[in-house]
Amino acid sequence: MVAALPFTAVAGLKVGHFTDPRRPTGCTVVLCESGAVAGVDVRGAAPGTRETELLAPTQTVEQVHAIVLAGGSAFGLDAASGVVRWLEERGVGLNVGPARVPIVPAAILFDLALGDPTVRPDSAAGYAACSAASAEPPAQGSIGAGAGATVGKLFGFERAMKGGIGHAALRVGGVTVAALVAVNAVGDVVDPQSGRIVAGARGDDGRPLGQTAALLRGEVPALALGGAATTIGVIATDARLTKVQATRLAQIGHGGLARTIDPVHTALDGDTLFALATGRSTSTADPIVLGAAAAAVVAQAVLNAVRHAAGVPGVPSARDLGLGDAAA
Repeated sequence: MVAALPFTAVAGLKVGHFTDPRRPTGCTVVLCESGAVAGVDVRGAAPGTRETELLAPTQTVEQVHAIVLAGGSAFGLDAASGVVRWLEERGVGLNVGPARVPIVPAAILFDLALGDPTVRPDSAAGYAACSAASAEPPAQGSIGAGAGATVGKLFGFERAMKGGIGHAALRVGGVTVAALVAVNAVGDVVDPQSGRIVAGARGDDGRPLGQTAALLRGEVPALALGGAATTIGVIATDARLTKVQATRLAQIGHGGLARTIDPVHTALDGDTLFALATGRSTSTADPIVLGAAAAAVVAQAVLNAVRHAAGVPGVPSARDLGLGDAAA
């Protein structure tokens, strides 16, 4: 198991959640007000994102000032506008002469099936998440961007279990690597050490049935709307990285999703991982070590997300079914 360090063990980062009291939805912001080199890798076929194109290594902008993860489907991208406003009020952003422009990429997940779908994160929600941000260990489970997350939906939403948001970090080779992941996957969440399903589609007995095994037996999945899932997250390190290296870190980090989500990167998911490098460490980071650490903390963050989640009526959590042990 990855050491139980929080995401904010990476120096220079703060995390804030906003959870809407009206229904399970919300947003989470990672603040890097001094700027951080960033990359991104989108693997799912149905993503919802903002400002990801500028993170390509060939593009001019070198640093970002925050990353936003939000529920609410495409509507939730509006949360990033509130983060931009919060940062601008504090003089944080790219100096373009007459103004400072905060660079705030974002990704969303689909949680409109729980409660009133007209309630979703907006600009005020993003602003509130910034106001709540701190360097303290962030809460996990059914909060922020993970408030309305669910997993195991290939055989219908009525068989799903509760997802959430989780994080993990470790120190290796003089640097810190961390991950913060909101888990809303079509697939099941599997503990790679035991092979046991921690949360996923439930069978007639109310327990996880194993979606991939069911598919291979010839069971037909329910008709599903593309984009009705998605796992989104941020990998962070205090190592000094270029945009090329940050992009590669985001790519390798998807290995952690592949270890813990089955199936993953489907046509119904918009799986997106960002990578941030604050450059606060004085140690030289071996890229192989960084990549191995990134996949490990992503995998642990996924497990923590579902193990800390709280069930809602009709959508039980791993803890409700006695499957949520070993939460870090």
